[in-house]
Amino acid sequence: MLRHLRFTVLAAFFAGSAVLAEDAGDVTRGEAIFRQCASCHQVGAGAKNRIGPQLNGVFGRQAGSLDDFPYSEGLVRAGVDGITWDLETLDVYLENPKSLVSKTRMNFRGLADPQDRADVIAYLRSFSASPANIPEAMPTAQGTDHDIDPAILAIVGDPEYGAYLAGECTTCHQADGGADGIPSITQWPAEDFVVAMHAYKRKLRTHPVMQMMAGRLSDEEIAALAAYFKDLE
Repeated sequence: MLRHLRFTVLAAFFAGSAVLAEDAGDVTRGEAIFRQCASCHQVGAGAKNRIGPQLNGVFGRQAGSLDDFPYSEGLVRAGVDGITWDLETLDVYLENPKSLVSKTRMNFRGLADPQDRADVIAYLRSFSASPANIPEAMPTAQGTDHDIDPAILAIVGDPEYGAYLAGECTTCHQADGGADGIPSITQWPAEDFVVAMHAYKRKLRTHPVMQMMAGRLSDEEIAALAAYFKDLE
């Protein structure tokens, strides 16, 4: 009865998003899975930056904030917008990096299996200064699919309709592709555009203005904007 009550309270708290598992990921299994990452990232004693930054103490770190690593502009901006690495943001990023950070240089297809992600995150957690202070509960397969429904990605957007809708976007984003003070969305691949906008709709990305703007748009309107901007010259 107590176990059932605990599950019910957690499910209500997260309102249909991630629920928490009773057990943390498996550190030993996470170490094995992390080998997929080791060509770019190091972690543990003597870890150094490689193609990607070293990952010691990643929990609680602002995205794109190591002084001695040349991050992509997108990752630095993600940190400025408020993304800090924790259980949820690491889970989202490991599943699909582009859902959280536009134009990230991390060329990784992602880990589709929630348990694989939980295990890798548990492994990274073990290299934190105070692992005991980091909650062990991890998202489970129930309600934690951060990827977009393939049916949404399959929508063929109408670029003419996108041009009609784009006026609100171009009050901030420069139509000529300039990126002074705000990132360019001109000639952005349509799928990346759709993934990013739906991440704002689902509040996986933290920028409050973009969350509000994306929240007003239907799936068809997002697809139309993506079709318009991808070919804009």
